[in-house]
Amino acid sequence: MGTDFYNKSMFYGANTDTFRAAGILRRNMTLAEHVLWKKLRNRKIFSVKFRKQHPIKFYIADFYCHSLKLVIEVDGEVHNNEKTIEHDDARSGELEKLGIKVIRFTNDQVIYDIDSVIKEINKGITEQTPL
Repeated sequence: MGTDFYNKSMFYGANTDTFRAAGILRRNMTLAEHVLWKKLRNRKIFSVKFRKQHPIKFYIADFYCHSLKLVIEVDGEVHNNEKTIEHDDARSGELEKLGIKVIRFTNDQVIYDIDSVIKEINKGITEQTPL
């Protein structure tokens, strides 16, 4: 299938610049993103496929499961200021308009309490799994 099919289905029309930026982010993941990716990749824990730094429209999701339309975001300290929180909320709202559920964790949650993060992701997967 051609690029147009993928842009419309899995990438929601993401453009070349967004794909390029996602590639850069993939090569420069944070410690917390690396920790979580070890758990998500290759269906190690969950039976669904996740992609890292995945372009969606003009956003880049930290982790995305297309089959469930589930985004997982890992937020560092930069996400603690009011302006960034508003931006993140607006971004989540835009993704939710596409039918995509967004789950957010802090870097500290991922690094220091990965078991709770895994439980919360499992809950999100269960909620998004069609009956």
